[in-house]
Amino acid sequence: MTPTLHLPNRPFSLARDVISIPRAYFWSPPIILALAAFLLFWEGPGVYRDFRISQNPLVLEDGNIQDGRCTTRKAILTDCKARLVYNVNGQTYDTKVEVMFVDFHVGDYETALVISADHPELATISLGLDKLWNRIITLTLFSLALGGLGIGTIFLALRILRVKSQLRRPALLKVVPVEISAFDRKHNILSVTYNDKVSTDKTGRSAYTRMKQGAEPLIVGEANGKLLALAVRHGNTGLPVLLDDRLQRVALTDDERNAALAPFANHASIDDTPVIGVPKKTMSAWKGLQIFFGTLLLLIVGMFGFWLWYVTTSPTQFQSPGMDINDMMPAPLNRWGCDQLKKRFGEDRAPFGCAAADHMSWK
Repeated sequence: MTPTLHLPNRPFSLARDVISIPRAYFWSPPIILALAAFLLFWEGPGVYRDFRISQNPLVLEDGNIQDGRCTTRKAILTDCKARLVYNVNGQTYDTKVEVMFVDFHVGDYETALVISADHPELATISLGLDKLWNRIITLTLFSLALGGLGIGTIFLALRILRVKSQLRRPALLKVVPVEISAFDRKHNILSVTYNDKVSTDKTGRSAYTRMKQGAEPLIVGEANGKLLALAVRHGNTGLPVLLDDRLQRVALTDDERNAALAPFANHASIDDTPVIGVPKKTMSAWKGLQIFFGTLLLLIVGMFGFWLWYVTTSPTQFQSPGMDINDMMPAPLNRWGCDQLKKRFGEDRAPFGCAAADHMSWK
């Protein structure tokens, strides 16, 4: 039988540190929003250009498509780039285009050079126009997903800050059960993620807390492979506060604390409760997010550092994967990198990523 916790019927104020903000909330939103901004900056102008061309397109039969190449990543995400050289009314144009879309195509693509009849300086490949709505939807979904994740994380952090500020004001406490979704012990600190999924309110919201000096959650049972613990809802705050097994998080007198804990005298704690299917140490969602973006950041920094070494220090311009990384860089960085390589190897053949249409001379 599950014990019942009875607390005095009077207002309590709680310490702000009983609810914590995951560390990932501080550094992940800038990275996620920067990725969203980079995606918009990288693909947005090309999509807008092709939308304008689609209003009055003109196929140039004598246009020259150079260095055309498509690369498929993750089996469905295709990135195509090409250099377009053409002549309209005696004016020569030379531009580069890059389009990204989702496709399950296998093999080569056929395409033509298309310009805007109203604005001949705007040019693209017909493949970009064929996949225009595909590109618009892909860009929109990726941007909304990244932007929504970044803004959502900021919103969650602000909600936690609001709850922390409300805890200082005395309010009545309502005992509610919560589900322990993850916990991680490190350096005598127990980090716990819990969800309000089993109380009568059932908001489904997740909260995160750190317990120090050997404190443990007040475990009352197990359901569906998850530990159940007791928390308190402080007035009308949006998140419940997880209780510890000695009720040190509530300012009770010794007599009140002993009376409240009496029904739990023979109840097991988190360390010795046998729960099938629940590991003694599991990774929280915040820890997983931290590892993912930390690894991603290390890869980006490592790749950028290798690229800098390649364009400024490498003993040869034909170094792989330096050539591939330089070719994938945004146009301004690619031009700068090629300039650095040309300063040292300008009398030799140009490497991939810096070669002109003849695949020999420097672009």
